[in-house]
Amino acid sequence: MAPITSSSFALDLKPGVNKWYGLKYAEYPIEFLGIFTKHNSSLAFEEEVSATGFGLAGVKTEGGTISYDSAQQGFINRYTHITYGLGFMITKEMAEDGIAVTQSFRRAQALAFSMRQTKETIAANVYNRAFNTSYTMGAQSDALPLCSAAHLNKTGGTWSNLLSPAADLSEAAMEQACINIAALKNDRGLLIAVRPQKLIIPPALEYEAIRLLKSEFQPGTANNDVNAIRVLGKFPQGIVVNHYLTDANNWFIGTDCPDGIKYFERRADNFDIDNDFDTENAKFKATFRCSFGWTDARALYGSQPA
Repeated sequence: MAPITSSSFALDLKPGVNKWYGLKYAEYPIEFLGIFTKHNSSLAFEEEVSATGFGLAGVKTEGGTISYDSAQQGFINRYTHITYGLGFMITKEMAEDGIAVTQSFRRAQALAFSMRQTKETIAANVYNRAFNTSYTMGAQSDALPLCSAAHLNKTGGTWSNLLSPAADLSEAAMEQACINIAALKNDRGLLIAVRPQKLIIPPALEYEAIRLLKSEFQPGTANNDVNAIRVLGKFPQGIVVNHYLTDANNWFIGTDCPDGIKYFERRADNFDIDNDFDTENAKFKATFRCSFGWTDARALYGSQPA
């Protein structure tokens, strides 16, 4: 890529421009940490492996032998850390003669903005692709997308974290999703306590979500029936709006299942400045290294309306 030269911003070489705009805007608070748990890593990749545990106990008759069960290694989810980077160059002449916009570039505000947007986009894509069979956690996992009606058990059988049939965000749909979450089982078919924690939605659903969760009485009716979702406190962490979710209709419920949707930080944002000896161009760059994914898909329940 060619460096930023005097001709790139000719008006910056002389007084008269009152304001340069477009390099930096206000940003939403960091959003991806609201839908991922953060972990640090010092390795090239991280692997998280499931174990099957044991089944139900049988009856032991008097004098009879006890039944023995076995356990085995389950699926492997690998988080491979990827490096992302972006940079730009400014000619020495532009750095010497430029006035306002050049100083802004030298402070690297626009670069920091780009890096932040990159990380938010990568993170949100885990959710944006949650129903897409082209995006899984690899061949050694169950090789299915994050939200699927046919997740595999290592010991046989399947389970679902996908609302079927899919439905728009509504009181009935949320209630059914909560009922389905309460029925989740482990790899050996034993009931586990997994509870809804937060409703994860795009901005287009925020107003409807407020009505559904905050209304004292049953929303959308003239009845005096209580709002059961609110009374039961089904979403103790409330509503999480993520502005980087690209589908206006898809919605998700984050649960308290341990080892769920994870972000591994291998290297935090790093900004460097240097000068090229031959050209005398000033060079600015930023990098980070991380991975986003999931370990136990029971941490999320999703709906993909048509």
